[in-house]
Amino acid sequence: MTYSDPAIWLPFVFAALMGAAILIYVVLDGFDLGVGVLFPFADKDEQDRMVASIGPFWDANETWLVLAIGILLVAFPTAHGAILTALYLPVAVMLIGLILRGVAFEFRAKAPPARKDMWNLSFWAGSLMTSLSQGYMLGLYIMGLESTPATQAFATLTAVFLTVAYSFIGATWLILKTEGALQKKAVDWAKGGIWGVVLGLGAVSLATPFVSQRIWDKWFSFPEIVMLAPLPLGSALLIAGLWVALRRLPTADDSFAGLPFLGAVALFALAFGGLAYSFYPYVVPEQITIYEAASAPESLMIIFVGTLVVLPMILGYTVLAYTVFRGKATALSYE
Repeated sequence: MTYSDPAIWLPFVFAALMGAAILIYVVLDGFDLGVGVLFPFADKDEQDRMVASIGPFWDANETWLVLAIGILLVAFPTAHGAILTALYLPVAVMLIGLILRGVAFEFRAKAPPARKDMWNLSFWAGSLMTSLSQGYMLGLYIMGLESTPATQAFATLTAVFLTVAYSFIGATWLILKTEGALQKKAVDWAKGGIWGVVLGLGAVSLATPFVSQRIWDKWFSFPEIVMLAPLPLGSALLIAGLWVALRRLPTADDSFAGLPFLGAVALFALAFGGLAYSFYPYVVPEQITIYEAASAPESLMIIFVGTLVVLPMILGYTVLAYTVFRGKATALSYE
């Protein structure tokens, strides 16, 4: 087989598209899930402003999760069955959390004042359930979808750390989108959350090479260890830069308010890149490669044509939404 063979390049293209969709989802829905996780630490007026900061975006952000799962289903059906079977319970918890969160988002705006607190609590609970379940799934996936006391303990650890990471990027989003007392609180939240991100990255980075000898060799053989050095070094520099930036915020003229969010996005991208490199070409770690799990080339070609039509539309309305609603979040109003 050659790289011009559709049986080779089509699975790779769809794996790259799925990876890109997951990364975009983790960044975009990550910050609005993080805002929900931070909800109990704000007062009532601040909670309304937090909702206003994500209101135009949160629903569209979840499109990227649908796209990623859709690609997994149609392009890698064998892997879809294996992954969803192993992760059935946390997937169910995630879906319940997303539903609860979406319902609470709408109902808190229409509920009488006496019941608004209940829907605020539901919004926080849905955000927390979704974040924890995604972190748990990440941990089990890294461990090869094996369910043992050790892998479940690691998955529980990653569930906590991913939730903290979401709260961190959510706080950086609030630094960008708010001002005044809430912005100052968001800076403090980000200062605390960055340490959870550091611990999470450390835990995943230490555990991943021990999943298999193949992954160990990919990272620690020569010259790979030299060529890959920019990933950990870049992450360390980003973390240091984020800490320095957070210590200088907020500024009187609100300059550099977007730097922490951009730094958080870059940090997420580097971490995702490291994971993608570790597990390629496997879609189910150490079990099924993208080439073994891929649909027939003829089917993939048809899906590829459809993707060329749909993907620009998703990108287009995402960019449009973030362009139209740029700037600081205004006071929340339902009139």
